[in-house]
Amino acid sequence: MAGGGEGETTLEFTPTWIIAGVCTVIVGISLIVERLIHFTGQYLKKKNQKPLFEALQKVKEELMLLGFISLLLTVFQSAIVKICVKESLTHHLLPCKLPAKSSSGEESSSSASGHRRLLAEGSEELQYCPSKHKVQLVSVEALHHLHIFIFVLAVVHVTFCVLAVIFGGAKIRQWKHWEVSILENEDGTEHVSKQKVTHVQQHEFIKGRFLGFGKISALTGWVHAFFKQFYGSITKSDYRTMRKGFIMTHSRGNPKFNFHKYMIRALEDDFKEVVGISWYLWAFVVIFLLLNINGWHTYFWMAFIPFILLLAVGTKLEHVITELAHEVAEKNIAIEGELIVKPSDDYFWFHRPRIILYLIHFVQFQNSFEMAFFFWIWVQYGFDSCIMENIRFIIPRVVVGVIIQVLCSYSTLPLYAIVTQMGSCFKKAIFDDHMHAHIVGWAEKAKRKKQMKAVAGGSGERDSTNGSKMGILLQKVGRKGSAPDEIQPTTGAQGSNRSADAEGV
Repeated sequence: MAGGGEGETTLEFTPTWIIAGVCTVIVGISLIVERLIHFTGQYLKKKNQKPLFEALQKVKEELMLLGFISLLLTVFQSAIVKICVKESLTHHLLPCKLPAKSSSGEESSSSASGHRRLLAEGSEELQYCPSKHKVQLVSVEALHHLHIFIFVLAVVHVTFCVLAVIFGGAKIRQWKHWEVSILENEDGTEHVSKQKVTHVQQHEFIKGRFLGFGKISALTGWVHAFFKQFYGSITKSDYRTMRKGFIMTHSRGNPKFNFHKYMIRALEDDFKEVVGISWYLWAFVVIFLLLNINGWHTYFWMAFIPFILLLAVGTKLEHVITELAHEVAEKNIAIEGELIVKPSDDYFWFHRPRIILYLIHFVQFQNSFEMAFFFWIWVQYGFDSCIMENIRFIIPRVVVGVIIQVLCSYSTLPLYAIVTQMGSCFKKAIFDDHMHAHIVGWAEKAKRKKQMKAVAGGSGERDSTNGSKMGILLQKVGRKGSAPDEIQPTTGAQGSNRSADAEGV
């Protein structure tokens, strides 16, 4: 036992230079990664990229969770391998068929070759369950491979999310010249456009979206929205119309509001939600691992779940634009000036635009899980592993995974960035950090001043007048110094306009 199990050596008989060298490499890599994350965070803070900095913090949380999982597997490894069960229980729900028993002892030989790759498993642990005429619940090698899979899954998910936001953001930034063009031409055309009367169906935004009336038109609208997501999903007329509708609803006092900048900041703010792995996503991992049963082809069919969801999300986002066009066309015959749409939560599923974000999060994670599992099996067990299944099941899975990543990056994510601004609320990303601090401070001071006058018997009439200028907005933002994710626009009060004015640069 002093030298460990057969073919293994304990630390007691390992040269110190080997121990020191291995520790140096492991600690060195860990420190390099830690410093890289730290300097990336400092750079993002310097560039005032708070949403991306918070996303980086999410990545650090995931790494900490992985470290804790690793610690648990290491500490409880010996205890787990000593959990014994009846051999008959291990013959059900297998991802691969059990090898046929033979007198040559091939099964025993295969088991022995697996144990030679264990990190630490002594002969006493190997004989613990057989001495009780039972088998191990899980071997150390299986625990080690599971540990690697969890790490690979987290890394692939973060990588895929970052790639989606990078390429999606690049697509959105191509719209910047539209914003610049609109701002440059607005002064020269504003007076003329107000005097011009145009038939509603002559507007470019209506031409490409309005398909008539009735049930047939509604069905055609969904079909049109489905195919529209694959080509020219957003045109300049779409951008101009939705931008105008957002400004007239949330920033009427500032027609030069930089809608493109706000949209980018809102997307970055949402990114920190997508990059994390929530508890319910881990629950899906457990369910899919449970259903990976030989003959069920679970991972082949599972590859189509995120694909179908992504198509449904893209179709819904395109259909929201179609509904905006239909509402204007059905209520007006001719329009004086520019065409203006009215944002509303009613266009979205269950009147909640944020559901779209959750679905995109789920799609990204499911696709990451599928691709991570594929590469993990390939590297760990080989391409000819029984878990890989037949080549006719592998190729469609990989192709679908690539299509999902490309479609989500170049179509669905840009659509989400602009169409979800057509809800009834605007997001806290509309505020700069310094502006948010000023608003919170103003609200707190006004509240304290009003309370002091109330105690002194004053009417507080002047403060009430000042407070009405910011309305419900400041009450929500100023409460306990925090801002809500989404803020309802105020009607009558000028809080929405002033907050947007501060951002429109």
